[in-house]
Amino acid sequence: MKKITLLSVLTCASLLICTTGSAQEKGREARGGAARGGGRSAEVGGGHIPPRGPAPARAARPAPAPAARAQQASPVNENHVAQDRKGHPQVPHVDVRNNRWVGHDSGRNDAHFHLDQPFAHGHFAGGFGPQHVFRLEGGNRERFWFNNFYWDVAPYDYNIVGDWNWTGDDIVIYEDPDHDGWYLAYDSRLGTYAHVEYLGS
Repeated sequence: MKKITLLSVLTCASLLICTTGSAQEKGREARGGAARGGGRSAEVGGGHIPPRGPAPARAARPAPAPAARAQQASPVNENHVAQDRKGHPQVPHVDVRNNRWVGHDSGRNDAHFHLDQPFAHGHFAGGFGPQHVFRLEGGNRERFWFNNFYWDVAPYDYNIVGDWNWTGDDIVIYEDPDHDGWYLAYDSRLGTYAHVEYLGS
């Protein structure tokens, strides 16, 4: 009887070790790569948070005038960027290797981000940058919230937030140095960011 009990204990211990190792490996894959030992780490997202927001754009690229601000954006009026590296998204994102804000280069005169009344609902004072990580608590692109702060996404950036988890993603807010009245919401899971307007609390 003792032999069977000892054998059962050893078998259970072996299964536990294998299961734990497999779960850890799956967790690494979900984050975009292995923590050690030859795996490829994520170059965009994967929980990375940039230490600071983008610098002001050096030279503005001309942007076509947008259609009137509406709740629905047409496919022709979406914010896309040229793919900067293989495997990177073709929407504004942050490269984790150098913290470069890819796609934030249109400058102050980009008509897609013009507001007649910038900061109409006041200025956000909940904290900026990596020291202030917020969990999305609900909503959608037209109105979302966390910690009783309410926001909406710029219609031109609707295509960027299509795969954001509105009830669970961690985001970080950065000040936008180029577009008055807008902030940048960075999704650390995906590594993408969108222009957002503060609607108050």
